[in-house]
Amino acid sequence: MLGFYVSVGLMMNIAGHNNLGKEMHWLTSIFAGIVMCKIVYDLTGAISPFFFKGYAKLNSAQKVEWKNRGFSTFHAIVVAVASLCLLLVSDLFSESSQSELIVNRTSNVSDSILGVSIGYFLTDLAMILYHFPALGGVEYVLHHGLSMFAIIQSLLSGQALIYILMVLFSESTTPFINLRWYLDVAGKKSSKLYVGNGVALFFGWLIARIILFIYLFFHIYVHFDQVKKIYPLGFYTLLTVAPILVVMNVNWFWKITKGLVKTLKKARYSA
Repeated sequence: MLGFYVSVGLMMNIAGHNNLGKEMHWLTSIFAGIVMCKIVYDLTGAISPFFFKGYAKLNSAQKVEWKNRGFSTFHAIVVAVASLCLLLVSDLFSESSQSELIVNRTSNVSDSILGVSIGYFLTDLAMILYHFPALGGVEYVLHHGLSMFAIIQSLLSGQALIYILMVLFSESTTPFINLRWYLDVAGKKSSKLYVGNGVALFFGWLIARIILFIYLFFHIYVHFDQVKKIYPLGFYTLLTVAPILVVMNVNWFWKITKGLVKTLKKARYSA
């Protein structure tokens, strides 16, 4: 128990990372994430009837999920683009650009992205629990809980950001998942768009949630001398949460693969 409190204390004080100015920045970002979800949720409900005439015929539960998937798609696009820019476009994690350990690097922009994501996960988890299990089962609760636990630790400590961003980039598959659900509800399962989206989801998931995680573990191995310097709770979280997410991703990938095979067979027979 004492070790836990020591870890939390370290998390809150590493390198002077925790101060009033940063706390306000974090809270503002989290609040912005929640507000973003609310705005996109309402906007999705307002504009959907103009693009899908069958929206009015959906039952209340379907409309709730329709709008919920609207803000999850928006969040996924925002964090995926931001993560990609921070990881590849900026020099934040360049091996030669800074003397700071790569596991200790952070910025105001990255803090904002983490805060917005926490706001999103809080909002989505609240909706999942309120409508349980209509918007997702136990696996979604576990996924969101683990994600928030890891993101909050990285935000407070200023450590392991590079790995959090890699995981957040995997949200880039969410728009394909949501589009599949939209097309299904709209009765478009036999359309070319549904088949094409299934193929895109398969390769997107393979790259962003399987291959990228393999690279994540490789990166941890190569930089393990730095990873060991992450405060204890964060270190063990990194070594446990990431493998759990991999198991979940592989399980979902297997279901996606079976669904794609079924869809392609059906499309071939109906051609």
